Amino acid sequence: MTREEKAQYISDLAAQLSASQVVYLTDTADLTVEAVNTLRRRCFQSNISMRVVKNALLEKAMDQVEGKDFGALRDVLKGSTSVMISEVANAPAKLIADFRKKSPKPLLKGAYIDEAIFIGDEQLSALESLKSKEELIGDLIALLQSPAKNVLSGLQGAGGKIAGILKTLEERA
Repeated sequence: MTREEKAQYISDLAAQLSASQVVYLTDTADLTVEAVNTLRRRCFQSNISMRVVKNALLEKAMDQVEGKDFGALRDVLKGSTSVMISEVANAPAKLIADFRKKSPKPLLKGAYIDEAIFIGDEQLSALESLKSKEELIGDLIALLQSPAKNVLSGLQGAGGKIAGILKTLEERA
C-alpha cells in the first residue's frame, strides 16, 4: 500500500468513524475464511458495516476524528481488529452473541456508543440489553399515554356508576 493509499484509507475510515455513534471493535483472529464470510454476510443482513483494519491505521483515523474521544479504545488495539459500525446500538452485540453460539469468536474488545466507552468481552451482555432509540421512544410514549388512559377509564367508569345511582334514586322516588 503506497503512502497516498494509506492516507486515503485513513481519511475514509476517519469519515466513517466520525459519521457513526456506534462503533464496536472485535477480535476475529483464528476464524476460518468460511466463518468470517458468514459473519460478514450476517453483518450485511443486519445493516452493520464490518471491516478488518490495521491497528496503526485505525489509531491514526481515531486521531483525525474531531469531537469524539475514543480514549481507552486505543488500549485494546492489539492483535487482529475488526470494526463493526451500526446505527442501532445493540445490533452488533446481539449479532456477536448469536454468532458465538456456534463459534468461540468474535470477542468484543471494546465499543464506543454515543460517547460512552465499553471495554472488554464481559460488557457484551450489557450492550445486548441496550435499547434502540425507537424502543426508548416507544416506551416513553407508552408511559406518557398510561396516565391519560387511566383518567379516561376512571371518568367513564365513574360516570356510568353515577348515572346508574341517579337512575336508581329516580326510580325509587
